[in-house]
Amino acid sequence: MSWINQHLVEVLFIVGLALLAIEIGVLGFSTFILFFIGLAAVLSGVIFFLGLVPESMVNAVLLVGIIALVSAAVLWKPLKNMQQKVDDTPAKNDLIGHEFVLTDDVSRTVNPVYRYSGIDWKLTSDSELAAGTLVEVIKTEVGVFHVKEVI
Repeated sequence: MSWINQHLVEVLFIVGLALLAIEIGVLGFSTFILFFIGLAAVLSGVIFFLGLVPESMVNAVLLVGIIALVSAAVLWKPLKNMQQKVDDTPAKNDLIGHEFVLTDDVSRTVNPVYRYSGIDWKLTSDSELAAGTLVEVIKTEVGVFHVKEVI
């Protein structure tokens, strides 16, 4: 325990950076709790390093708690709003544009299976397509190819 008291600034930096790394790297910045505590630990370390507050375990606990509460009160809403922004643009992938000849009829109600790259894909189309038609993948979902006729 005396070692921690002698190296309080370094311990605060290490603990703070570890908590920030866990929150951002492992948890994907989803809970914010470790972020606020980690940020408070790092800022407390800076305050102790600059000599603005005397180094002691009691001061460290109080300072980390106060800074964590203040940062949570100030940053909670902006960080929550940042999480709400979702990019709805469909992901680009190599499967879109793949062309092949149908072996079975395809429509909205008839969804045969097409084996591609070791995976069985269910085929669907907005129009009725006959077997033997050259088609192209226009959209993918989990296990589903949306196809249209190549003209």
